[in-house]
Amino acid sequence: MLKWLVSIVIVVALLGGLQPLLARYLPLGRLPGDITVQRKGQRWYLPFTSTVLMSLLAWLILRWL
Repeated sequence: MLKWLVSIVIVVALLGGLQPLLARYLPLGRLPGDITVQRKGQRWYLPFTSTVLMSLLAWLILRWL
């Protein structure tokens, strides 16, 4: 159990660190269905479609393993 937890933490940390590089090549957050709201100088992102696609991808990977 501890190995899985450590593995998950490492993967999340790596993806967090690589996020600026990945954002350049993957349009996550800018897909149709993702909402951007800008009010009073603040910008809010609601990535509905991106979340569904990432959840589907995670489910397929876990199903395959």
